[in-house]
Amino acid sequence: MADFFDALDDKHIAMIGKQPVFFVATAAEDARINLSPKGYDAFRVLGPKRVAYLDLGGSGNETHAHLAADGRITLMFCNFDRPALILRIYGRGRAVLPQDPEWAELSSHFEMMPGTRQIFDIEVESVQTSCGWGVPFMEYREERETLKKAHRQTDPEEWVAKYQDRTSSIDGLPTRPTDRFIAGE
Repeated sequence: MADFFDALDDKHIAMIGKQPVFFVATAAEDARINLSPKGYDAFRVLGPKRVAYLDLGGSGNETHAHLAADGRITLMFCNFDRPALILRIYGRGRAVLPQDPEWAELSSHFEMMPGTRQIFDIEVESVQTSCGWGVPFMEYREERETLKKAHRQTDPEEWVAKYQDRTSSIDGLPTRPTDRFIAGE
């Protein structure tokens, strides 16, 4: 049975804080639905009605394109331990890039990682919990360091040039490129 809430409460926030992985889904008209897993210490609850997550450069930039076109985003957290629980955050989001005026305030909530491209700032519209009884037990072992390692080994000027050229999604929707390399940790 699903329960809906207008905002995150302390139990929701505690559950989110224990999860090493979360999932992000976005869509835009006439575009593919994008569903991505996210790891690292990249998610922050900024208040009962506001969350954000740090995004590193990777294979594409679909979330950015979809949020610019449509704004809707769903985040899902699954408890792979006890108690069984699935938590979804439905909201509206936007990309904040290092060159944006809001960057300094928003980025202060995170420890920057190599290759940080943007932060997604999300207004929570509703929260849903459900049983999660069909989710298997899984044990967290460790983070993969490959993405951060690849970004650490890149030349900052080459990195910026590469991401300056990525101005559209796989479906041709526009994105705004970041204008600087974030070295991070």
